[in-house]
Amino acid sequence: MTNRIRSQLQNLGNTKLLVPFFTAGYPDISTSLEYVRVAVDSGADIVELGMPFSDPLADGPLIQYSSHLALKNGVDLLQILDGVKQLRVNVDVPIVLMGYYNPIWSYGEERFLRDASSAGVDGLIIPDLPVDEAKSYCANIRNNDLSAVFLVAPTSSLTRIELIDKNSTDLVYAVTVTGVTGARTEFGRATDKYLTRLAAMLNKPFVAGFGVSSPQSARHLCRYANGVVIGSKLVSLIRDSRTTRASFTNVGQFLSKVRRAL
Repeated sequence: MTNRIRSQLQNLGNTKLLVPFFTAGYPDISTSLEYVRVAVDSGADIVELGMPFSDPLADGPLIQYSSHLALKNGVDLLQILDGVKQLRVNVDVPIVLMGYYNPIWSYGEERFLRDASSAGVDGLIIPDLPVDEAKSYCANIRNNDLSAVFLVAPTSSLTRIELIDKNSTDLVYAVTVTGVTGARTEFGRATDKYLTRLAAMLNKPFVAGFGVSSPQSARHLCRYANGVVIGSKLVSLIRDSRTTRASFTNVGQFLSKVRRAL
């Protein structure tokens, strides 16, 4: 079977990718899977599932909060892979796991990537695995027909951008700002200049993330990028909803507005 990300990008055209992020296990594993289904119904093209970790270096306060609660719930990699299997019963969009290398190393890199592929995972984002230290990882990614999505940042050198572009299987993740995740109200000229440079340099399509908080900011970034990732804003919607049912409604309505804006 062809990797779902690859198939989707081949038919992308002018469509901009909407990529919501949810922390697996927040507020509990079954509810987090339901958010994925809500997102798909609201127009998501790819869904990113966060694998909770105790020391999430790239994550801001909201994602850290959701990871902390998920870990308190006892969520581990086996439960997450089982959750992906459950989603594959009626969810066909690509699923990308985002997490840190230590749990994967403890599980066994080759075994984890094989099990992830078998479960229905399409790609992985590992923020703390540098591209120049990922030789075995990239080989195991290829062997399991998964997609390695490496991150490029405003501080990345031209040489490093080229290396990330070369080693990302299908898609590059552009971090919009220096620092950690978190919703922002606007992006400045420096971000526009940076994304313009990436659009000219990268051979692979790229999505922009870290800070998207509204349909307007998503549309702004998609002037340059092939899509946007939205995470912290969704965690805040879930946290601030009065009931679980209300959170489904709030997440769905927000993503539908972003979809229309794109």
